[in-house]
This record gives sequence, structure tokens and C-alpha cells, in this order.
Amino acid sequence: MTEEKSLNFVEEIIEEDLKSGKYTAIKTRFPPEPNGYLHIGHAKSICLNFGLALKYGGETNLRFDDTNPTTEETEYVDSIKNDIRWLGFSWAKELYASNYFDQLYEFAVRLIQKGLAYVDDSSSEKIASEKGTPATPGVENEYRSRTIEENLRLFEEMKNGKYADGEKVLRAKIDMASPVMQMRDPVMYRIKHAHHHRTGDKWCIYPLYDFAHGQSDSIENITHSICTLEFVPHRPLYNWFIEKLEIFPSHQYEFARLNMTYTVMSKRKMLKLVEEGYVSGWDDPRMPTISGIRRKGYTPSSIRTFCDKIGVAKRDNLIDISLLESCIREELNVTAERKMVVLNPVKLIIDNYDEEKSELLETESLPNDPDKKREVSFSKTLWIEQEDFMENPVKKWFRLAPGQMVRLKSAYIIKCESFDKDENGNITEIHATYIPESKSGHDESGLKVKGTIHWVDAKNALEVEVRLYDRLFTSENPAQEENFLDFINPDSLQIKKAYAESGIKNAEPGNHFQFVRIGYFCLDPDSTNDNLIFNRTATLKEGFKVKQH
Repeated sequence: MTEEKSLNFVEEIIEEDLKSGKYTAIKTRFPPEPNGYLHIGHAKSICLNFGLALKYGGETNLRFDDTNPTTEETEYVDSIKNDIRWLGFSWAKELYASNYFDQLYEFAVRLIQKGLAYVDDSSSEKIASEKGTPATPGVENEYRSRTIEENLRLFEEMKNGKYADGEKVLRAKIDMASPVMQMRDPVMYRIKHAHHHRTGDKWCIYPLYDFAHGQSDSIENITHSICTLEFVPHRPLYNWFIEKLEIFPSHQYEFARLNMTYTVMSKRKMLKLVEEGYVSGWDDPRMPTISGIRRKGYTPSSIRTFCDKIGVAKRDNLIDISLLESCIREELNVTAERKMVVLNPVKLIIDNYDEEKSELLETESLPNDPDKKREVSFSKTLWIEQEDFMENPVKKWFRLAPGQMVRLKSAYIIKCESFDKDENGNITEIHATYIPESKSGHDESGLKVKGTIHWVDAKNALEVEVRLYDRLFTSENPAQEENFLDFINPDSLQIKKAYAESGIKNAEPGNHFQFVRIGYFCLDPDSTNDNLIFNRTATLKEGFKVKQH
């Protein structure tokens, strides 16, 4: 009998709400601002919001929080939709905060009419200074006592473009002595003469997040508005607006955001990495963006598994990136087709194998599927890894060395007879003899060898490009460093020309492979027929070593 998984705290709230009859159905939303690319932290929020709706028979809206026209672009909207679909989710409605600009304006007018909002002519610096500190109350200024009629006129004039950017703002009239800083007459609208990606030049005033968000939730009848812990101080204001406007009572719940080792999640820091050329772009496989992780070879199911394993917590913590890597390893170990690829080649010549002879050998493609086999060609000259030969072998060396035997995977047992060096002392060729009776699956030699190495037939090997990606930072928590760029890992990318078995030539972008004894790889979308590029998704086992500064 399998142990039933315990509920997280959000699920407990939802189940109680449904049981009590507070709601007959739940409705969640995922509300990204389209000012950048989504990252793995957003994936956690996507899995949570969409997952809860799926579990409890509800629905999830995708709502773009597009209230800042100077930072938002349609490119980001498209990439966000693509990422959500790739993760395996679909939304009930595609909505935009800008859909509600007319309604939000009317809400603001309603608050003015109730004496709960006023137009302030103060500069942003003056407003900030008058708010006081957490230990000292704020100061009410002269504009707070404007009449309702004056505020209505000024706010309409703001909307009609009479004033310049920064000349006036609309503030909620709450309590300048509140112990909650966000409740000290927060700004609701600012003037911004900027072209909006959807509404064009219709508006020159735009609502701030705190005014747009809760009201958008309410308009959509969102029952459970789930966001990260940094929004805890905003909840009293969220509730205040809904209460004073007397609209549908959406409720905000907070969970711990995803922080992960050896990476940064800040859009500002990620933008710096892109703009200063530390990575090739937002979809660089070293980036924590969903597009970067996808390009590296992660699957939607591995990301969902990861989000499920880390769970939903009420306290911030730092998740080890090795947990994410283990999720993709577990999956690809079962699903990734095996191929033999040699990254650091040295030539192996089998002296007693006929020069004209070539044969096809059968080998496994998927270990858990005995019927899934493939054929690889074998001939006199092969490529093997330089690391699989040692001129002066150490104790317990079971690979190739002078006079030593080893099995070539799915082929024959060979014995090293000699080797050649160049003037710099580098091994250029290894000579061996093979045991004809030792063919894998038909071994009648009676010989027992402890080592098995992989190889590629030099006669029809395919030259490919292999990109060995590693962690971008050497610091476990670069976001906490004084200058995170000082901790860039100089070995986060190595590019190699390698030799692969010929059967890999039909690979398509996104195809996953286990390169035998090396790691998990996928074909990069930049590949061409003449230049196949493979990105390392993960090593076969955890092996990252932090270099000390």
C-alpha cells in the first residue's frame, strides 16, 4: 500500500474552503509581468497555480501584469506563453491587466468619491521622506486635505494628459501612522506618457501593482491569489482596496519563492549576464530561464517532478541544484537512447583485424528494453578516449595499458601491444590485437577482463560538436556575494570536437541521448546537417567540484 502524500498548506486551505462551502469551485491565476523571460522560480509558481486548479477541478487564468509600458514587450508575452505550454499546462483565459484599465480608473474614481484617495503634487522624494520609517510615523502633507471635487477634477485632468510625468500622483488616503509602511497612503496611479504594447497611446496614467493586482483578481473572481513571501507586507493593502471598493473578496496567500544554489534568479542580474556577454543570451543553457533549461535538455516532466519534490513551504530556503539534476538523470536513465561518442580521441589500431573487413555489431539502445537494439559498425581502426589508456598504469587500473586486456563494449576483448608518441610525448596511436572468439554475446574465449571501454569506428565516425555545460558560478549562493560576477565559473562551458557513431546523424533538435560512460546530451536547435551540436544536460552522476578562489 503506497503512503498517501500529505497536503501542503495551500491545499489544506483550499480543502477547508470547499468543505465549508465558502467556494464551490476554485480559481487561480498566474500573473507574470512581460518584462523578461521566465525562470525556474516561475516554473514553481506555474506548477503550483495550474496544479491546484487541476487537482481540485478549477481553472487558472494567465494574466499579464502589463501596467508598466516602458519595460514590457510582446516578445516577452510570446515567450511566457510558449514556456507555460511547454511545461504542459493550458490556461482558461488569456487576460491582461490592461484589459481592466477603464474599470480600474472607475474604481479609483469611486475611492475619490468616498474620500479615500487624493491627488498629490509632491515629488517622489518628498513623498518618500514624508512616509517616515518603520519606527517613526509619516507626515500628512497639504494635498491630503483637498476636496473630493478638486481631486476628481485633477484626476480627470491627469488622465487627459494635462500634466507632465511625475507632476502629480493619485494616492490612497489610509493612515500615515500605520505600522505597515505600505498602508501609509500608497501611490495608486502615476503619470507616464509612454506607448503601451497593447493600448497604444490611449492612456498616460498607469496603475501601480498594488492597485491593479488585487482588483484584477477580484474582477476575475480569483478565489486563491497565490504569490511569494515578499508580498506578505502588501496583503493588508490588497484587502483594504477590496473592502473599500466592496468587490469580490479575492484572498492572497504567500509561499516561499524558489532560490537555488550556483545561480541567480534576479532579472536585473540575469540581464547583466546577457548584456555583458557572460552568456550567449536568455536561452543560454547555463541560465536558470525556462528557455535555457529547455535548450540544455531538461524535459517538462523533470521540471514538474522537481517542483513537486521541493514542495510548497512558508519559509524561504536555498534548494540544492543537484536535486534538479537528479530529476533529469532519473528520467533520462530510462528514456534516453544510448550512443557511443568519443570526446578526447586517440587512434586505436587492431593489428590482427583484416584491413578490408567491417562488421555490424548489435548493442543495446535502452537497457530497460531488451527489444530495443541498434547496430554499430566495427573495423580495424577505432577512436577511443585518451583517458582510457595509461602508459604506466596505477594500481587497480582496469582499462587499457601495455600488455593489459580490456573489452571493447559490445565487441571484442583486446590486448594492448604497443603505442606511438609524438615529439611532445603525446600518445598518437595505440596498437592492439583482438581475440576473435571473444565477441560479445558469443564469447567462447574463456577470458575474464575487469574493464570495458567504449569506442567509435573511425571508418564512418561522424564528427560532431559537443558543448560541456557546467554551473555558471563557483559560489553556492552568488546572489549573496558583494559582486556576483567575481564568482563566474571559468569552466562553465567547454566546446569539443568529438567522434560519434554514424547512427546519430538522424538526430533532431530536442532528442535526448546518453553518451555511454560520459553523460546525458541533447541536440541543440542551432545544429545543421553539416554540424550537429550536442549540449550536455547532466553528467552521469553528481561530480561538480567548486574551485577555490
